[in-house]
Formats: sequence, C-alpha cells, structure tokens
Amino acid sequence: MADAIYTAEATSSGGGRDGRVRTSDGIIDQDLKMPPALGGPGGATNPEQLFAAAYATCFHGALRLVAKNKGVTVPDEATVDASVSLAPDDTGFGISATITAHLPGLDQAQADELVEGAHQVCPYSKATRGNVDVALKATV
Repeated sequence: MADAIYTAEATSSGGGRDGRVRTSDGIIDQDLKMPPALGGPGGATNPEQLFAAAYATCFHGALRLVAKNKGVTVPDEATVDASVSLAPDDTGFGISATITAHLPGLDQAQADELVEGAHQVCPYSKATRGNVDVALKATV
C-alpha cells in the first residue's frame, strides 16, 4: 500500500462497548453504551452506529466521485443511508450492512450503475469486501 496521506486515531477506554471513545484531536469524545437489543441500557452511541455513520459518509463521497467522473450531476438532495446489523455467527458475532443511495431525478439504471461504481471505489467497501455481507440499493 502507498504511504498514508491521512491517519485517524481513536482510543477506546472503560468497558469497550460500555466505555468511551475519543479521537486524538478530541473532535469525537463519546460515551458508548450497549443498545437495549443487546441487553444494554442504551442512551449513548455504539460501534455499529459509528460504523454506519462512517460508511454512509464515505460511500456518499465515492458516489459523487463516480458520478463526476461519468459526467453525471448528483442532485444536492441525494442521500446515502447505511444500516449496520450485528448477528450471531460461528465465532460470536458478525456484521452485515445495507447501503441505500437516494438519487432523486436520475433514472433507475443510471442510479444502479453509480451505486455499483461507488461500491468499487469506496474505501469502506474495499475494506469490507469478502468479510462483510453488503447489500446495495438505489432509489430514484
């Protein structure tokens, strides 16, 4: 891999899923709590929410890059949703994700092509490929 042009750093303290996470620059400094679905109290964010937020944002950027490279204008009101699910597997738990791009004003074939293209270049999609089941959807 090429030399990094940016590195983010974060530290988890306390009890992991019932603790705190802080980035080295202090921009993120959050309590973490297990969600009620996992037997926790809720009331704070959790790793799946943080991953969903990061994946949605990264994928949205990749989608806009792919569209720009194809000469397609993505409307300002376009959004990307990421749903991250936790489920039991053979070793404990695994995650899956669904990425839904809302691309009003585009035709369905064009929207599908952009979403597939974004999935090929998005760093989070690359990182999860072969390890996480990712479903892609496009709505127009």
